[in-house]
Amino acid sequence: MSAPFNYKHLYYFWVVAKEGGISRAAEKLDMAVQTVSAQVRELERSLGYALLKPAGRGLVLTDAGRAAMQQADHIFQLGENLPARIRDAVSAPSVRLSVGICDGLPKLVVRRLIQPVVAEPHLHLLCHEGNFGDLLGDLALHRLDVVLSDRPAPANPNIKLYSHALGSSTIAWYGTPTIATLARKDFPACLAEVPLLLPTAHTALRDRLDLWFEQRALRPRVVGEFADSALLKTFGASGMGVFPAAEWAHDDLLTHYAVQRIGPCDGVIEHFFAIGTEKKVQHPLVQRLLQPAL
Repeated sequence: MSAPFNYKHLYYFWVVAKEGGISRAAEKLDMAVQTVSAQVRELERSLGYALLKPAGRGLVLTDAGRAAMQQADHIFQLGENLPARIRDAVSAPSVRLSVGICDGLPKLVVRRLIQPVVAEPHLHLLCHEGNFGDLLGDLALHRLDVVLSDRPAPANPNIKLYSHALGSSTIAWYGTPTIATLARKDFPACLAEVPLLLPTAHTALRDRLDLWFEQRALRPRVVGEFADSALLKTFGASGMGVFPAAEWAHDDLLTHYAVQRIGPCDGVIEHFFAIGTEKKVQHPLVQRLLQPAL
């Protein structure tokens, strides 16, 4: 860099990029156009790359600008959260646990996995559901304390993440009483005839289910695929089709969804993991989650 990096310059660039032009950014910042333009030029000079280029009557990001904008978003989003975090720290005592939950993970299983910490006095539990990759990114940026997933974190030389096995569960097929009665007559061959609901391909379980069908030479009649496990069960409970579920939550399934177990999905196991950024976990509530629970 030819000049020291300045976060004030980065902030002005960030506003310009978000507003789509220097004039609009200057109006938002209540500053002169020339001043804002000079600040952005200083940033470009310090980084050694042009970050913005003309496009019609406005400006667009260059490749370098897109990379800088991505980092600026992270930096200033964290800054925007700072006042709230400080208020939380000095208000009534609380123990904060921010958990990322992969959208394909069974919600009844999630409740059981988190159960060891819910009785903690002054607990402030924050649950964020989302895509596996996005959650790992938030974990690496320390926006989350732990991620609960159906798979371990992939190897990544740039981010050190540690996967802690929480246990596993066998899988079985479930359906409403009416459809379960039909399906039991010739199980599992009937699964090629009755309507089926399956998780989408982004889940670790789907690959195992596809292999299970292939090994039995069954061509399932799939009528629905769901990224969200709770939505899959909701449609299954409505009678739309037979669906797979972790037997670890068997009692809760029968209670909450009024369905019946049809038969086992022999050999198919769903695994559960807690992923963190520390090999030796420091957060006391995450330590409690890692205690043998299954």
